[in-house]
Amino acid sequence: MRAASRAAVFFFDLGRRAKRTKFFFALGLVPVLLSLLLRLRHVLSVSPRGFSGDFFYSNVILPFYVQFLLLMLALFFGTSVILEEVEGRTLAYLLTRPLSRAAVVLGKFAAYAGLGLMVMNIGLLASFLILKIEGAADPEVWVTLARDAAVLDLSLLCYLSLFTFLGTLVKRAVFFGLLFCFGWENVIAYFPGLTQKLAIAHYVKSLIPQPPGQAFSFLRLMLEPSPPLVAVLILLGLTAVFLAAAGLVFSAKEYLSPD
Repeated sequence: MRAASRAAVFFFDLGRRAKRTKFFFALGLVPVLLSLLLRLRHVLSVSPRGFSGDFFYSNVILPFYVQFLLLMLALFFGTSVILEEVEGRTLAYLLTRPLSRAAVVLGKFAAYAGLGLMVMNIGLLASFLILKIEGAADPEVWVTLARDAAVLDLSLLCYLSLFTFLGTLVKRAVFFGLLFCFGWENVIAYFPGLTQKLAIAHYVKSLIPQPPGQAFSFLRLMLEPSPPLVAVLILLGLTAVFLAAAGLVFSAKEYLSPD
C-alpha cells in the first residue's frame, strides 16, 4: 500500500499538468456555463417569473454528467492506466522501479480517480449552486447535492475500474469502451425486466430519485430501478472485482511495445 500511495502521488502530479486533464476540466465547466446563461436570462428578463432550476438540473445537468462526462473521464483515464505506458514505451522503465505490478495498477488508478473526481465535482458543485442558490438555507438542498455527488463519485470509480481492466486486456480498449458506453449501456436500458440489470448504468440511475412534483426526468425514462442498497453494493462489488482483475491480468501478462 505504501508503494501504491507513492505511485498515486507521482501520477496525480503528472496527470494534473497533462493536456488531457485540462481538456476534461474545460469540458466539465460546460454545465456551469449553461447554468450561468439560464440564470442570466432570468435576471435580464423583462417580466421575470419565479426561477426554478430543478427541471434544468435534473434533465440537462445530471444527464450530461451521468451519460457523457462521467463515461468519458472513466474511459480515457481508465484505459490509459496501462496502455499509455505501453504505447509510450515507458512500461519497461516503470517496471524497473521497486514497485509490484499490482501497486502500479492501484497507484495509477487512485491518481486518475482523484483527477476524475476533482474535474467532475467542481463542475457539479458550481452548477448546483447557480441553479439552486435560492434554497441554500434549506438543509434538503445540501442533502440533494451530497447524494448526487456521492452517486456520481461511486459511478466514476466503478466505470474507471472496468476500463482499467479493459486497458490491461486489449490494445483497442478505447474502441471497445465506446461501444460499451454508447452502445450496450444505452440499448439495454430500453429492455424490460431483468435485462436492464446487465448494465452498470441501471444501478447508477437507480440511485437518482425522481424529483418531487416533477412529471418527467430524462434519467428515469424506461427505468425499473433496483433498491438503492442493492445498487450501491453491486457498484462497490463491481469496482473491487474489476480492479482486482486488472491487477491480476497486469501481473501475469507480458506486454509488447508497439512498433
